[in-house]
Amino acid sequence: MVGRNDTTTRPTVALSLVLVVVMMSAAAPPSEAQLSSSSSFYDSTCPDALATIRTSIRAAIARERRMAASLLRLHFHDCFVQGCDASILLDDSPTVVSEKNAAPNRGSARGYEVIDSAKSAVEKICPGVVSCADILSVAARDASVYVGGPTWNVKLGRRDSRTASLSLAEAELPSFKESAQGLIAIFSRKNGMTARDMVALSGAHTLGQAQCQFFRDRVYSNGTHIDAGFASTRRRGCPSSGGDTNLAPLDLVTPNSFDNNYFKNLQQKKGLLESDQVLFNNGPTDSIVAEYSSSPATFKSDFAAAMVKMGDIEPLTGSAGEIRRICSALNS
Repeated sequence: MVGRNDTTTRPTVALSLVLVVVMMSAAAPPSEAQLSSSSSFYDSTCPDALATIRTSIRAAIARERRMAASLLRLHFHDCFVQGCDASILLDDSPTVVSEKNAAPNRGSARGYEVIDSAKSAVEKICPGVVSCADILSVAARDASVYVGGPTWNVKLGRRDSRTASLSLAEAELPSFKESAQGLIAIFSRKNGMTARDMVALSGAHTLGQAQCQFFRDRVYSNGTHIDAGFASTRRRGCPSSGGDTNLAPLDLVTPNSFDNNYFKNLQQKKGLLESDQVLFNNGPTDSIVAEYSSSPATFKSDFAAAMVKMGDIEPLTGSAGEIRRICSALNS
């Protein structure tokens, strides 16, 4: 045992400690690198990246206002399946079973071509630098801002996956018939997101539209948790059979603007999807809905914070994954 005053073995001990630290650092997996909170992340490698993405996203939403909702949903569906890694953008290939064909995405997830266009524009000015995962994250923020929603600081430095998982997409994305407790449980498994995070992010349904097949059962149910006049109106565009892809706005008041009317609709039993109305149905999230209904500023602030938290779900960083040249395909 080395005594407190023994100095003859200290250099050896110190050297041993240094070697251990060096070996531990060398052994640390590259994926443990952190995302950067600085908007200047690409300043030295692609200084016009964020402006180029923003221009592309604004142009797409100017052509079709609904695209703002589609881009927010695309980012959400990416992050909830093996992390924010652009896996949702991959097409089928000999080594990839695309998430695009999973039930929650097939025929309803949109905006792939918008991300492809933004990626192409960025590749022209700085090839091989900006990941599809970062573009998708930035696009969601820019879409929110364009339609009057909040902004937030998008962390950067994600890399793109070399895999996709249709099975995880089937298992881990919430159903349009999910219960409140089910939604809380699903979100809690993703970076510890809270019930409040979940309700705030559900507020993205202030934008966009849903297909008849996803709300038919609700508007024909004659249940007590749907306004009769609202159900009658929605039935006119959604027959009891057929018309599966007929569309109705998720927010019947201001479907193209980011506001808190979605929560006011829930209080009036006018949520379009079952997974919307369960948020205000004598359950654990009623008070949060009421708070957002009365305070649009609180909703927007919480939505922005929840988007940052969602963007932190299992990103690939460092030397993990790759920077795809084309978002829909792996590099050769």
